[in-house]
Amino acid sequence: MFENLTNKFEEIFSSLKKAPSLDEKQVDEGLKGIRLALLEADVSIDVVKEFISRVKPKALGQEIIRSTSPGDMVVKIVYDEIVSFLGDKNSEISLNAVPPVPIMLVGLQGSGKTTTTSKLAKFLEKNNKKKVMMASLDVYRPAAQEQLRLLGEQNNIETLPIIEGQLPADICRRALSAANLNGCEVVLFDTAGRTQIDFQMMNEIKQIETIINPAETILVADSLTGQVAANVAKEFKNTVNLSGIILTRADGDGRGGAALSMKYVAEVPIKFLGVGEKIENFEVFHPDRIANRILGMGDIVSLVEKASEDLDQENLKKTEEKLKKGQFSMEDYLSQLRQMKKMGGIEGIMSFLPGVSKIKSQMDQSGIDEKIITQNEAVILSMTKQERENPKIINGSRKKRIANGSGTDIATINKLLKQFKMMSEMMKKMSKGNMKGMADKGIPPELFNQLK
Repeated sequence: MFENLTNKFEEIFSSLKKAPSLDEKQVDEGLKGIRLALLEADVSIDVVKEFISRVKPKALGQEIIRSTSPGDMVVKIVYDEIVSFLGDKNSEISLNAVPPVPIMLVGLQGSGKTTTTSKLAKFLEKNNKKKVMMASLDVYRPAAQEQLRLLGEQNNIETLPIIEGQLPADICRRALSAANLNGCEVVLFDTAGRTQIDFQMMNEIKQIETIINPAETILVADSLTGQVAANVAKEFKNTVNLSGIILTRADGDGRGGAALSMKYVAEVPIKFLGVGEKIENFEVFHPDRIANRILGMGDIVSLVEKASEDLDQENLKKTEEKLKKGQFSMEDYLSQLRQMKKMGGIEGIMSFLPGVSKIKSQMDQSGIDEKIITQNEAVILSMTKQERENPKIINGSRKKRIANGSGTDIATINKLLKQFKMMSEMMKKMSKGNMKGMADKGIPPELFNQLK
């Protein structure tokens, strides 16, 4: 998400930072670039105008022009305004009500409402330790209720049993009663969507709101719809007591305009991002972290959190014990490759790192891409158990067999073995606390001390 916007901003700020001082003409040129970058990112034109009108007077302030690093000051001003537009802080789901707490999800058809309902349910069960029931109110779309039931069954989340022909209002009352009887603390209502906003749709949502009196009414919107998403947010805000937004398909949105527009237009916080198809691909929306990513500053905090959630702690502990003994096998290397895939592969990890566009450019020039992980995995899987434990025994004939088995060539096998040898040597030196050896590899002793 925000890839295109990040690239543009990095170019603009790189130019501004080179200037020893900034005059009004240079600031105007920088702001012109920012304006175009935001419009190309599909940010609403009204939002762009408001954004520039806030940034310009601050960027032209005397304290900026006199600054020793004016470019950095402009970056700080832009950062602060992006955070302001996205929301000053992350906003948690409100569960301060008598259980079962009703939460209503609304949005257009195709926005990912049903999948998001199950993701939110899983999130609340895992992170808030709440027992959740899901209820589908979509009696119009074929198999919509069945889709939610299957998602519940696959992920061990309770769903309201389906009664054919029952109207949404009656389903609401039955869901609240069933949740009470089953000891559920939260009920998620997956409302029906339409291909467009219409009178019937809004009337039904208002009726449901009156019956269940939701603690939260959350708009689920597809981030790929850009400016359309902002218009949808405005319509729902005018109809129901909207309290938050969940943006879906954020992983496929290279522009990010919807996020910047919707919070400002709807005047409610973005609470979560859907970043993939799996139920666990669901992130809390942190405005400050997102602002960092937009400006190419990275988001190391989120990367660390993601690692702690995604990585197999037991596997990591075993690897750590092996490293202490100076052991590192192809099996351990394979485990690391799989852990990387679990975290979203090379691109998934890189999206959190500072200067991502430069890193990607260097990777493109070096011919490094996601295929390397899959390719190396295939090569290791084509090795025998003995070869994985002791790669030194891999001679010419074995390389030929492994290459045939993995659909690669001997050059690829040689490259992997060279990578493994370098990593293995580094791991051994780390296990012995050999700081000189680490420094020889380009890793300074002070960093090694922090890693220990």
